[in-house]
Amino acid sequence: DLCRGASIFAALPSLLLVLLGLLEAASGCPTVCICNSNGTDCTGLALLSLTTILPLLPQDTRTLRLSHNNLSSLGDGALSNLSALELLDLSDNHLSSLQPGNQTEVTQCNGSRWGLSRELFQGLWILKGLDLSLNGLVVFPNGLLDGLQGLAWLSLTGNKLRSLDRATFQPLGRLLSLQLAGNPWECDCNLRDFKHWMEWLLYRHGQVDAVKCNLPKELRGRDIRSIPIEMFNYCLQLENQASVHGYDGPRGGRPPCVGRINGPMNGPQANQEDCVRQRYRPISVRRAWGTQIVAACVCGVVCVMMVVAATYGCIYASLMAKYQRELKNTCKKCQSIKSLSNVMYLLLTF
Repeated sequence: DLCRGASIFAALPSLLLVLLGLLEAASGCPTVCICNSNGTDCTGLALLSLTTILPLLPQDTRTLRLSHNNLSSLGDGALSNLSALELLDLSDNHLSSLQPGNQTEVTQCNGSRWGLSRELFQGLWILKGLDLSLNGLVVFPNGLLDGLQGLAWLSLTGNKLRSLDRATFQPLGRLLSLQLAGNPWECDCNLRDFKHWMEWLLYRHGQVDAVKCNLPKELRGRDIRSIPIEMFNYCLQLENQASVHGYDGPRGGRPPCVGRINGPMNGPQANQEDCVRQRYRPISVRRAWGTQIVAACVCGVVCVMMVVAATYGCIYASLMAKYQRELKNTCKKCQSIKSLSNVMYLLLTF
C-alpha cells in the first residue's frame, strides 16, 4: 500500500500538467497570455517560437498581439487556422536575421531564410491590420500580401527597407493607411514604380506617412512625394542603354551611369560625379522639340483666329458707321421735305 501510494503521489505532477493542458484547451487561452472576448495578448514574453501557443488559440480569435518578443521566424501557414483574425501585431521582433550587407543573399533566397515566406499569411482572408514594424526587415518578398485583399492598415515602420516593389502592393485594393517611416530609402530607379503606386493610393484618399530619402546624398531628407517625377525619367534612358549594351536594367541596386556602361572612369570621384549628372539628367531633347512644335502650332492657330476675329470686328464696325451716316442723312432729307410740305399747306389754306 505504501508503494502504491508513493507511485500515485509521484504521478501527481504529470496529472497536474495534463489537467492544466486540458484547462487551457477548454478555455482557448495559453496561460502565459492575456485573453478577452476579442483576442489574445502575448506581448513581451520573450517567445522564441509559437509552437506552444498557436494550438491553444481558438479559431475565432480576432486580435493576436505578439509584439516585443524574440520571434525570428514563423512557419509556413502557421496562422492559417486563425481564419477569423482581423488584427495581427508582430512588431518589435527579429523576423530578419540578415544584415543590410547581405542584400544579394536576401534577394536569392526571396525571404525564405529571414522569417517572412510567401505562405506566411495564407488563410487570413479577412485580416484588416498588420504590424510588421521594428523587425529589421531588409527586403519585402513579392507575393507575401497576395491573399490579404481585405487589408486596410499596414505598418513597416522602423525596418531596414531600401526599396519596395509595386507588384507587392497591387493586390491590396482596400488599403487605406501605409506607414513607412524610419527606413533608409534609396530614391533611385528601384522606387520609381512604387512612387507611382503611392501617388495612386493618395489619389484614392489613402494615407502614407513620411518616406524620406537616405540616398543619394543630394536628396537626403527629402520626402519622395515632393520629388518631381521628371527626375526619374533618366531610368527610361538607362533602360534603353541597357537594352543596347546588354545590361540587365537599373534593377537590383543603384542605377548604372553612362561612364560605367561606355567605359571606365578616372577614379571613383569622377564616376560619382558622372552618376550625379546622370541622376539629374533632364527630359530628352527629342521630346522637348516635339512639345515645342505642338505648342507652336497651337499658338499659331490661336493667333490666326484672333486676327480673323479682329478683322471681322473692324469690318463690322465700319459698316455700322456707314449705315448710321446714311440713316442720318436720310432723316435730314425727310425733315426738309416735311417742312416744305407744311409751308405749302399753309399757303394753300390762305
